[in-house]
Amino acid sequence: MSGTRILFLSELFYPHGSGGELATFLYAKLLSKAGFNVVVVTNRFVSESQISKDENLIVYRLPLFEESKGNKYLMLQRFDILVSGFMKKLIKWADLVYIPRYWYSVIPLAKAYGRPVIVHLHGYLPICPLSISYDISKNAICNRNFLCSTRCIHMFDRASGRSLAESLKSLFLNTILKPFFASTLNLSDAIICVSKSQRNILIRRAPSLRAKTHVIYNPLPELPYTDIEGNGFGYFGGSHPLKGFHVLCRALAYARANEGNIALMVHAAGVENGTLNHSKWMERLGIISYKRLDRIQVEKIYSQIRGVVIPSLLPETYSYVACEASLKGRVVIASDIGGIPEVLNGCPGAFLFRAGDYKQLADKMIAVKDLSRETVADLGLRNREVILKKFDNRQIIGEFTNLLLTL
Repeated sequence: MSGTRILFLSELFYPHGSGGELATFLYAKLLSKAGFNVVVVTNRFVSESQISKDENLIVYRLPLFEESKGNKYLMLQRFDILVSGFMKKLIKWADLVYIPRYWYSVIPLAKAYGRPVIVHLHGYLPICPLSISYDISKNAICNRNFLCSTRCIHMFDRASGRSLAESLKSLFLNTILKPFFASTLNLSDAIICVSKSQRNILIRRAPSLRAKTHVIYNPLPELPYTDIEGNGFGYFGGSHPLKGFHVLCRALAYARANEGNIALMVHAAGVENGTLNHSKWMERLGIISYKRLDRIQVEKIYSQIRGVVIPSLLPETYSYVACEASLKGRVVIASDIGGIPEVLNGCPGAFLFRAGDYKQLADKMIAVKDLSRETVADLGLRNREVILKKFDNRQIIGEFTNLLLTL
């Protein structure tokens, strides 16, 4: 398969975005090093070059949307890009079109030119227009097989900080465009899920996709082990309710009020202090908050923590946070939901609790706090060994290559 030409179409590309974009970046790098010719088309931000090249990898950055705007539906509006001579030339050049996010409007065009299409699902679109498969109005995993609850969509948008006008627009788009996403996805030749848990949820709600859906785990970034110098915990999920930050706060309050006034220190990333009273409230709970982190700051935080907390409420498709924590040699305390248990299966330093149960979370954190630093370091190193073996990048690229042979 060396020399195969693959066109990546991704609205965002690392360092922008989150876990899905990191996986896309790693796939592009690993496939190009394996001899594939990879071209990536993505959004261009301020101070970024329009074209960058690295051996078999070329990245074209186009002004697709402003940095302050979302990207899921904007790609449907960029017909000027879709029907441009540039895009047609790239599709004709490619042996395969690879779509790791929301650029589903390209699928009919690629099929018109006879090109096979792989869609990589890092969320739950199209079975859930919010891509979370969680009904926030009921605080439960969503099992609806028809259009999503308008109340759920509205509550999700408001929890995400959107205005009423933005929420109403989102409600309209989510309701109207879900059938379009589903129909275009059916045109694809193969669908990749990032965990068995995600695939099970997908095919339960969309049985017609079963035959073309495959599970390939995400590749790992290269991260070194970091020595443990402190006794705190890390949280890297941000302040959105579905990431469970409020569950963590309740666990910290519970530990102080009901477990002998035990103080637990947490370094929380993506969480703003807000008002002075809010800042004092978090300080009393033992939370040190950070808005944004660069890699140097992340390294400093890891040196100060012995464990990472992942209190998600939604069924995460995968968990790069769990992988990174394990690669850094830390124990992980996480919700037993979605793909998280699958990622952490076999890790001796992984402690799962029932999603949303702040008392169980507090108990797990206290138990880890009481362990000796030597025990924590040993558990963390064993976690690292398990994760490196389970998500071996050569094996993952091999599975991707084997999938290409079937198209």
